[in-house]
Amino acid sequence: MNQDKYITATRLWIEKTIIGYNFCPFARKPFNDDVIHYEVVDDKNTQEQLHSIVNEFHRLDQNNQIETTVIIFPTGLESYFDYLDFLDIANNLLYEEGYEGVYQLASFHPDYSFSDVDQDDASNYTNRSPFPLIHVIREASLEAVLSRYKNAEQIPEDNIQLAREKGRAVFEDILSDCRKPVEE
Repeated sequence: MNQDKYITATRLWIEKTIIGYNFCPFARKPFNDDVIHYEVVDDKNTQEQLHSIVNEFHRLDQNNQIETTVIIFPTGLESYFDYLDFLDIANNLLYEEGYEGVYQLASFHPDYSFSDVDQDDASNYTNRSPFPLIHVIREASLEAVLSRYKNAEQIPEDNIQLAREKGRAVFEDILSDCRKPVEE
């Protein structure tokens, strides 16, 4: 597996969707400063996948130059329901390992769907990614940027509105373009 292709595809998605549509107003700086670590986990074994998350907690503990980590799971979590089960276990692991309040996990998946909307609703594309991903966020960094951002609680609603205004086709095209480096 060429891990660089998955990283390139994920970076392209972050640039075109997350930053391009400002779904996360805090993403531009770490992206441009190149302080995001990308880790590709090419293992279908759940225990190994979970171990990779703990490894990223430790990597962030030991390296303050890395602002955040995006873990890419190209195989093993293709089913959205399996992914949700895995995410639940990963969040429990975060607490068990003593990282509550230190890190939090944000979830992205090609089939992401909010529980209160139709599968085809464009709002789901705020969290749809080219591959299953888990974003490990430093709580202290998040709190710092949120303290300087007016109306941070409005971000999700603004994102939903923007996604619906742009429509599904726009985001489906971006995801398709982002997957091309892997398919080549």
